[in-house]
Amino acid sequence: MEGIIEKVSSYERINYSIRPSKAIERKMLCESFRKLDEFAALETYRYIGFGSTFFSDFILFHKNLGITNMISIEKDIENQERFEFNKPFNCIEMQFGLSQEILPTLQWDYKSIIWLDYDTQINEDVLTDVNTIFSNIISGSVVVFTCNAHYRPNQAYHVIKKSLNNIPHYIKEDDCENWKAALVTRRIILDKIIETINTRNFPRRNGNKFVFQQLFNFHYSDGARMMTFGGIFYEEGEKERFEKCGFFRLPYIKIEESPFYIEVPSLTIREIRNLDAQLPNEDLANVVLPGVKHEDIRKYSENYRFFPTFSETDL
Repeated sequence: MEGIIEKVSSYERINYSIRPSKAIERKMLCESFRKLDEFAALETYRYIGFGSTFFSDFILFHKNLGITNMISIEKDIENQERFEFNKPFNCIEMQFGLSQEILPTLQWDYKSIIWLDYDTQINEDVLTDVNTIFSNIISGSVVVFTCNAHYRPNQAYHVIKKSLNNIPHYIKEDDCENWKAALVTRRIILDKIIETINTRNFPRRNGNKFVFQQLFNFHYSDGARMMTFGGIFYEEGEKERFEKCGFFRLPYIKIEESPFYIEVPSLTIREIRNLDAQLPNEDLANVVLPGVKHEDIRKYSENYRFFPTFSETDL
């Protein structure tokens, strides 16, 4: 009807299964989650995420990690039938409603892998989820947040300020432009994590306090600037287990503010196969491909193990 704007969910606009940077990120996260077996067998973990209609992360984590305890939270309660139809495995439990409503109702006696992949920018609802999760998760759990960090020029500070009850004092207007908005988003989430853990640690003795260790700090763009931030939560007494996991041997693990950029060069399948035959290579100066810029070769070399190849096929 003329004059009425129909609300369209992100899964109706974007095929999340074929976004190249997201596909690379998803595989990197999956590889890192394998190392959690120092805390417990992976098949005993629970996965909580936003499956959407594609369930790409659920498919990957079920097939590669053996996780069968899975919860998909879907805010689009009007299309429950569509989500149930697209659910790829019987082991996925659908929970319909906002994450701020669903998370407080869950039992938290499982070690969990949680990836809340928001399509929104940072707001109070995100921080509510941060507080709920870190008030309840148990040692050995991993929590990851993805937020949209794309704002119009000269608008980021004002949008962030409007979206939060209290904007942190350290954020200035110049701090939020372009990719700086992703850094600010990470900092706001981290501050909330620390605040929540400090509250939880107050009655606990030294040696039994909880620790959050950042592991992930991805920046990428499949059309919009996105930020993924997260890490592992464990008790101080399990530090040796954490160290045995060997997360820091993975090249994309980041424990500081500086991010790991997932950059996807435009290459043909033939070019990809040629580069694969030359990788890994400690000296990228020796990796050559006619007509392809060295910068694109560098970008590909950082992600080639996870690089997706999409092609048309008839099934």
